[in-house]
Amino acid sequence: MIGRLRGILLEKHPPYLLLEVNGVGYELEAPISTFYKLPETGQELTLYTHLAVREDAHTLYGFAAMEERTLFRNLIKVSGIGAKLALLILSGMSVDSFARCVQEGDTAALTRLPGVGKKTAERLIVEMRDRIGTLDLGEGSGAGAGRWIAPAALNPSDDAISALVALGYRQTDAARMVNAVETDGLPSEEIIRRALQASVRK
Repeated sequence: MIGRLRGILLEKHPPYLLLEVNGVGYELEAPISTFYKLPETGQELTLYTHLAVREDAHTLYGFAAMEERTLFRNLIKVSGIGAKLALLILSGMSVDSFARCVQEGDTAALTRLPGVGKKTAERLIVEMRDRIGTLDLGEGSGAGAGRWIAPAALNPSDDAISALVALGYRQTDAARMVNAVETDGLPSEEIIRRALQASVRK
């Protein structure tokens, strides 16, 4: 199991990033909350990781904070919650907010997350309630000060839409979410953050 990587950040295109460690480039998938905390490319970065091994693929997931990985690992143990949906949950809600929803039985807030219906929200509350109190979730995974600077050739709004599609949104839904928020002069990660927050509030 690969538990942590430290190296040079080469590329970041949400939800994927490339980290060079001793001459080897590791491609990782990460929640949007992790992208908020990334340094600029060319700088050193340490990520907590989770390696998922299937017959057809080995996928490495990266997290800026230990509590994000801890929650991810417990989410994928819930019936019907795969890695893709777990990343969406972490992208749309901080660790603290998720824990609060589970503890308070707030299905309404959970169903505003993409891909989470009423039955899934109820299952999350039932199966995660006992675990939340024993998990070392730290102080949450709120947005950090890191900025992801989109490549100059890409339009930040289009890049944000592409990132949301890669996370599992339909193209039309991703475009609608981005078009519904203010985007002028903003980097891609801020557009994604606003789009996800606006979607959860509805």
